[in-house]
Amino acid sequence: MITWLRVGCAVIVISVVSLVLLPLQILCLRFDWKLRRYLPRYWHRIICYWLGIRIHVVGELERRRPLMLASNHASWLDILVLSAVADVAFIAKSEVRDWPIFGLFAQWQKSVFIEREQKRKTGNQVSEIAERMADGEIMVLFPEGTTSDGNRLLDVKSSLFGAAAAALPKTPDAVVHVQPVAVAYTRVHGVAMGRYYRPIAAWPGDIELVPHLKGIFACGAIDVDVCFGEAVDYRADTNRKEVSATVARRIRTMLASRLLGREIA
Repeated sequence: MITWLRVGCAVIVISVVSLVLLPLQILCLRFDWKLRRYLPRYWHRIICYWLGIRIHVVGELERRRPLMLASNHASWLDILVLSAVADVAFIAKSEVRDWPIFGLFAQWQKSVFIEREQKRKTGNQVSEIAERMADGEIMVLFPEGTTSDGNRLLDVKSSLFGAAAAALPKTPDAVVHVQPVAVAYTRVHGVAMGRYYRPIAAWPGDIELVPHLKGIFACGAIDVDVCFGEAVDYRADTNRKEVSATVARRIRTMLASRLLGREIA
């Protein structure tokens, strides 16, 4: 009874906050006001609080710009968590735009949707990413290209770092900073989550969305660590595959460290 009462309160609060902030965000998008970059952070912080998601930040967000964050991807929760920590926009695959609920929210946060099968459109989208980073926006890339089970980092696709290279001509110092980020779901109700219970937070593609959403609402107490690693400087003479390998190695190390609860060299 108490659980469903809490869920009911969370739904009411989230609905009220959304009714207040979303029209303002849509207005900001219509006129391209810079406020559109900052409003999502407040909305996501409120959502995380009422979902019972407790965020622990390790390390610091890179202060230099242009900045691209490269993060592992276990769940739609990653978007809530990262947006609650920093003023960011996301690089997503085109299919996300058509998803119920999440597709709309992604558009309202002005995500860039990559049409991987249509090379001409991809070029325009990469240019948009480059221009927005050059203008000071922080873009988030999920280089795995899909969600995982939350226990590991899948293979990283080096081609997805092409946006960093495209931004170089638009930057004053001819460098883009790529910062690795690890999002690790570590505890549920204060108890170590472990591999068995991590699907509570993780959302691989074969899990139905509605039951997963119900589980998150009913759980009400998930701890997540957001780890910011050392940034990699991407320059004109940088090897994209080397950057990809370095970023992947740092994400894996941070992720394993937080999941295991100890430092890994």
